[in-house]
Amino acid sequence: MLEIGSLVDGKYRILQKIGQGGMSVVYLARNERANKQWAIKEVRKDGVQDYEVVKQNLVAETDMLKKLSHPHLPSIIDVIDGDGYFLIVMDYIEGNPLDKAIAATGAQSQANVIEWAKQLCDVLGYLHSRQPPIIYRDMKPSNVMLRPDGSVALIDFGTAREYKNNSVADTTCLGTRGYAAPEQYGGHGQTDARTDIFCLGATLYHLVTGHHPLEYPLNKMIPIRQWDPSLSGGLEYIILKCTQENADTRYQSCAELYYDLEHYEDLDPVNQSSFRIKWRLFLTSCILTVVMALSSVGFLLARNSVSADTYASYIKEAKKEDSDFEDRCESFADAVNLSPDKSEAYMQLLKFFESSSSDGGNAFTNEEHSFIVKKVLEHSNPNFSGKKNIEIFEKENPEEYATFAYELGNSYYFRFVSEDGDITSKTRRAKQWYDNALETEKLEGTYKDRAETLSAMAENLGYLGQTDVDGSELMSYREYWQNIEKLLDSTESDNVQIKLEMYKYALSEIVRSSGQFIDDAI
Repeated sequence: MLEIGSLVDGKYRILQKIGQGGMSVVYLARNERANKQWAIKEVRKDGVQDYEVVKQNLVAETDMLKKLSHPHLPSIIDVIDGDGYFLIVMDYIEGNPLDKAIAATGAQSQANVIEWAKQLCDVLGYLHSRQPPIIYRDMKPSNVMLRPDGSVALIDFGTAREYKNNSVADTTCLGTRGYAAPEQYGGHGQTDARTDIFCLGATLYHLVTGHHPLEYPLNKMIPIRQWDPSLSGGLEYIILKCTQENADTRYQSCAELYYDLEHYEDLDPVNQSSFRIKWRLFLTSCILTVVMALSSVGFLLARNSVSADTYASYIKEAKKEDSDFEDRCESFADAVNLSPDKSEAYMQLLKFFESSSSDGGNAFTNEEHSFIVKKVLEHSNPNFSGKKNIEIFEKENPEEYATFAYELGNSYYFRFVSEDGDITSKTRRAKQWYDNALETEKLEGTYKDRAETLSAMAENLGYLGQTDVDGSELMSYREYWQNIEKLLDSTESDNVQIKLEMYKYALSEIVRSSGQFIDDAI
């Protein structure tokens, strides 16, 4: 075991032991050079049977995690293969595993369990959407960390595997008794996304009842309301469907499960009865008034209308000036997540950022950048098989996407201010979005010309005033000024507001680089 206070690999100071499993010990460590805390997982050769096999599994685990990026997953920072031990340095996730919460207080509140379930559903959907899909296979309370902010993170990928399309069955039986699906014990085909759905259902069962899924003497999962009649019938239905022995009768995807978790109250038998009565009345009315084909069309239109109304209500909520900044941002994100192919919420969010910045509407802040990337653009949408919102937008609505990409490029180029003042961070992001807009081939006329000019300016701005190894300028201030003139010339057909923004930008560059412009005889 590593000694507390020792220095590993010349930079990681071991602070304390924070966990221990059958084959490994986890420590809290601090990088002495960066003054940042990490978790270090240690597996030693002594005392571990088949160490080389275990080591191979750890290498596979780290290789798998290195390719992943999700807010509910830890990131691998470093791997240290020593003499007789193997160390994995990863994100330190502050908090406690959920099995400790059960041990301390018993059954967890239904509201918390459903919120955790949606977060776990989101991260499993992300894993299943990788190519090839990653099957986690060991979902249980002890592998879920509860952070101080109430969010959860999935840890320990020792049993995860990549799905093999040409495989008939798994070669090993991995998982934890009580949470593992029948197919994990062999003879039932290979594990797939539905295996993780079973494990998640068993985990929810334990969390919401406080009882192990195979608690003695029952040795089986009984309906959760036999433990607590006050629990939701809708949640009971969800857990029962997750934990069906036959994988074909479970939820077939995390997106399907996530939808029911969002609407679990509608699945309660009391509400279902009311729905059935309303449906019979509706069906009778349809039969008396229109043919079945027309009724199907009408139902589809009605559903789309409800979705449109909800989308509009999210945007209306986001525009309320008396609401908090964070609440308004979340309302915009809700609208995007509901209909990621529509442009209005994306464009209105950019407009909101422009008018709500802390300096009076001029800067595009790091906080705003982080929100739009993580909560909106890169968010894996469970209602669309875990695809990212921006990918759906680009595919389904390329013309509006091109306009948005161009405007986001403008936000970075003209208004973004990084925390360290580094100009390359703004120009790199600006060029990326200008190029994204141009690649659609949907920009035309002035906007296409301006995007090309700004993309070139963004690329070259990092070289401004620098010299090559032969002493020649990578980009002179005269060349930069010519680009600014070209940009201003492109505003001739624009409205007054756009012209004003462009001339304000030109003026700011004159003020910022006046000495260099003068030196180049401008």
